[in-house]
Amino acid sequence: MITIIAAVTRSGAIGRRGDLICHLSGDLRHFKELTMGKAVVMGRKTFESLPGGALPGRRNIVISSRADYRADGAETVGSLAEALKAAGDADCYIIGGGRVYADAMATADALSLTEIDIDGPEDADTFFPPVDSSQWVRTAEGETMTDARSGVSYRFVEYRRRH
Repeated sequence: MITIIAAVTRSGAIGRRGDLICHLSGDLRHFKELTMGKAVVMGRKTFESLPGGALPGRRNIVISSRADYRADGAETVGSLAEALKAAGDADCYIIGGGRVYADAMATADALSLTEIDIDGPEDADTFFPPVDSSQWVRTAEGETMTDARSGVSYRFVEYRRRH
């Protein structure tokens, strides 16, 4: 099962200046619960943005077009196809960034999205691809929660590919 996991604002923004739009503690816990023990596939910039390097308890697979790129604690590959081949039959989560998400939309089985109830920010520079309802059906939607620190509301939603 290939699942794309992302936190997305109403405008589709997912990042700015190499960081997440919002650091929501409930979203970070949810991400850890879902991905622990699984393969996580990410682009080089996403890997380099991780504050502690490779995510512990997960098989980190990093995509880079640079053949000489090495990522401590992670496997490096040259393409999404190579990353999925490396993951084999294991459950795999695509964790970013924008270009990797766009490439993975054609092959993913599921989307696990955190819908963040804000529009912006205006200086966002990375966006999630549109979710085409002819390709995806929403299968679950959690209750709206509010982050205690930021006051931002969000909810977890799940999609499956239409067959």
